[in-house]
Amino acid sequence: MTPLGHKLRQMREERGVSLKDMAKALRVSSAYLSALEHGRRGKPTWMLLQRIIAYFNVIWDEAEDLQRLAEMSDPKVSIDTAGMSPEATELANRLARDIGKLEPEDLSYLSAELTRRLR
Repeated sequence: MTPLGHKLRQMREERGVSLKDMAKALRVSSAYLSALEHGRRGKPTWMLLQRIIAYFNVIWDEAEDLQRLAEMSDPKVSIDTAGMSPEATELANRLARDIGKLEPEDLSYLSAELTRRLR
C-alpha cells in the first residue's frame, strides 16, 4: 500500500464512504480506486487528485498533505546512482533487495534518520 492509498482508505472509512460510491463520484472504476488504495497503481493524475481533494472537501493543509503523499506514492521506484559514490550504489541496491524484510518500526527509523541528516 502506498502512503496516498493508505490515507485515501482511512479518509473513506472515517466518512463511511464505500469504494464503489467514491469511485462513481470521481468518475473512475472501483477496480482502479481499489488498485490505487492497495498500491498496485501509481500516483494519480493531477486532475484526479484535485477531484479527490474536492470530493473530501478538505482544507488547505490536508490538501497539501494529499499532494505530498501523492508525490511519495510511486510504487515502482528507480534510483539512478550513476556518478555517485560506490556506497550510494550499494545502499540503493541493498534497499531495493531488502526493504521488504524490514519491520515497520525499522522503516520509520530509517525515514526519520534520513530526514534528520538531510536538514
